[in-house]
Amino acid sequence: MIKRIAQTAGFSGLLAALLLTLLQSFWVAPLILTAETFENSAPATEQVGEHGHEAGTAAHEHSAEAWAPEDGWQRVLSTTGGNLVVAVGFALMLAGLYSLRTPGRTWEGLLWGLGGFATFSLAPALGLPPELPGTAAADLALRQYWWVGTATATAVGLALIAFARQWALRGLGLALLVLPHVIGAPQPEVHSSLAPEALEHQFIWASLLTNALFWVALGLLSAWLYRRFAGSNAA
Repeated sequence: MIKRIAQTAGFSGLLAALLLTLLQSFWVAPLILTAETFENSAPATEQVGEHGHEAGTAAHEHSAEAWAPEDGWQRVLSTTGGNLVVAVGFALMLAGLYSLRTPGRTWEGLLWGLGGFATFSLAPALGLPPELPGTAAADLALRQYWWVGTATATAVGLALIAFARQWALRGLGLALLVLPHVIGAPQPEVHSSLAPEALEHQFIWASLLTNALFWVALGLLSAWLYRRFAGSNAA
């Protein structure tokens, strides 16, 4: 069982990570690079004028100390490595769930993938949409707490709706889906962005659709591989 889970997670995570990197390179990364041009041009004209020499010096020191991959192979390699770690982690989660409820058909992996997308991408994005560089945001710790709470509530809510037999439990699942959005995500005092609004909207849609395709691929691949490895181990 452990070998089957590891094999499923390793192969499906690798393939899904490569797909995600490819989609991001052609669809998401160009939008980020465009937004960075607005962010890089802002300090000289806005930050120094609004906050004075001291703030400008601090920003200069921060940018000098912070490391970021250069455009080209460094950025692609860093993105691929990060995607691989995340994809294998999610694939391990799916494979572990398959050990409890084995998919009878490969297409059932699509449902698991859509559930993962709803839990880790769509539901959090309703309160905290993907942000371009230069976008004002609330306190990082508060956003992290809300994200974790939203993902947890969504996962439990979907599980109750899908697998619970009592209507009361299904109603509780529906309530859990709504609860984080009733509480509301932490927001900055002033909403502002250095990038144009149209670019923000493009980035949000590109990020969500890219993640949706990633989760669909991961769900289908993991279900197919899990069933395939189960058959080979039985033989």
